[in-house]
Amino acid sequence: MDDRGRLLSRYRQLVLDELPRRARAERWVVTADHCFGRIVLDHAVQGRWYDVLDRRRSPAFAQLDDERLAAAVALAEQIAAEGDPLLRRLDAQSLAWRGRRPKSASA
Repeated sequence: MDDRGRLLSRYRQLVLDELPRRARAERWVVTADHCFGRIVLDHAVQGRWYDVLDRRRSPAFAQLDDERLAAAVALAEQIAAEGDPLLRRLDAQSLAWRGRRPKSASA
């Protein structure tokens, strides 16, 4: 498997499985895989991912260039390492890019 293949595989593993599973177990602010995807993709493109990537082409993360894909995987790894406190900050920024308010601390 080439580097890009490894990155795509690791992205899937983290965003679609590992992070949501840990989030549910540890009661993080978000728990759904699509929310992790939104947060990681938004930060990879520094804005609403669907303003940069084609939302009709699935999976969206496969459209990232190598540099952005590596950054997305690194961020997902960082979320895995730091957990809910980092996730709350990243989620708040992602929601702000959408003109939405962050979830309350009790969410």
